[in-house]
Amino acid sequence: MSFLLPSHIRNNLLLFALNNPSDSVQYFQRVSEFQGCWLDIFGLETSFIDFFAYPFIQYFGFTYEIMMLSFTWIGFWRFVFGFLFFKENIPQKVRVFRKVNLLALILFLPNMHFWTASLGKGPLIFFGLMLFVFSFAKPFRRKWGLIIASVLIFSVRPHMFLLISVGSLYGLFFGKNLISKRKKIYAAGIILLCLFVLQDKILAVVSLDQSSNMISDFLSFSKTRSEDLSSATSGVNMAGYSLPEKIFTFWFRPLFIDAPGILGVIVSIENLIYLLLFGKILRLNFFKFWKNAPSQVKSCLMIFILTSFAMTFIMSNLGIMIRQKTMIMYFMFFVICYFLAYEKSNEVKMKLERLSLSASNKAFKI
Repeated sequence: MSFLLPSHIRNNLLLFALNNPSDSVQYFQRVSEFQGCWLDIFGLETSFIDFFAYPFIQYFGFTYEIMMLSFTWIGFWRFVFGFLFFKENIPQKVRVFRKVNLLALILFLPNMHFWTASLGKGPLIFFGLMLFVFSFAKPFRRKWGLIIASVLIFSVRPHMFLLISVGSLYGLFFGKNLISKRKKIYAAGIILLCLFVLQDKILAVVSLDQSSNMISDFLSFSKTRSEDLSSATSGVNMAGYSLPEKIFTFWFRPLFIDAPGILGVIVSIENLIYLLLFGKILRLNFFKFWKNAPSQVKSCLMIFILTSFAMTFIMSNLGIMIRQKTMIMYFMFFVICYFLAYEKSNEVKMKLERLSLSASNKAFKI
């Protein structure tokens, strides 16, 4: 985990942040120089990070290094809740590439840790997302986890709160679970009420709070945003790309030939692993499995698909794509892992049935 990385690796990450354009330095300087009251700094997105960091810097005197370590610790708990979520729902060990433990592989992918070891939005939003899915598995027993996670997700990225709410509703109503209809309606009512109350704040993120034609205005916003991002040094001109090409770019690029520097090569290796893992579900059995999949699986896949489509229209910068997609990849990893465990269980059942049939035939002959 990022919090448990050897000291020399953590020091390298710190040096990288200090010697490259980093939001963490700006966050620390802005909060350190702020002269007003703590509540004056409260807001959403970037302002919330300032608000969250304020008491540690202003009251407790945390240095930049300690703030980086503190946010790394928060990022570490993201992996803890992710691990608990996987193990609680998938008790079997799933191996890929013959001998590799899938859960161990995805927990230690370097790019996932790189963005959770810094003062900024990454550790908080990742922590909130994993706490949310872990709590959503047993919503009435873990309601405080859901509340804390929802507040964090909405405060850091309001649009992600919308997407994760819609994905959760889908899984709640169309997934196989043991929740009664009454509880489903009750949970759905709470989610819809929250979305209704917070709709202006969520739409304001993409400048749609005063919109009269949301589809047209969103397409206009996404086009402008995409053009702005594509002008950067790692920009990708996706204007002429088809939708499948855009999705592929968001999920799997850079992929060696367009890797920006040594870090790009490391990310390309990770993207190749993504590509190989995605290939595991490209089979007819997956669609049969999907019909009877539990709520957690359907929610995770829906959240992943919705977010991917939303980001695809806006992202056209490889650097930002690399960072943003790590936020949702664990949802897809869970779907892949659950499906492979399901396949493994079916194989074991078929072997047992064959052995039982063979034993019955032998007994009949005797």
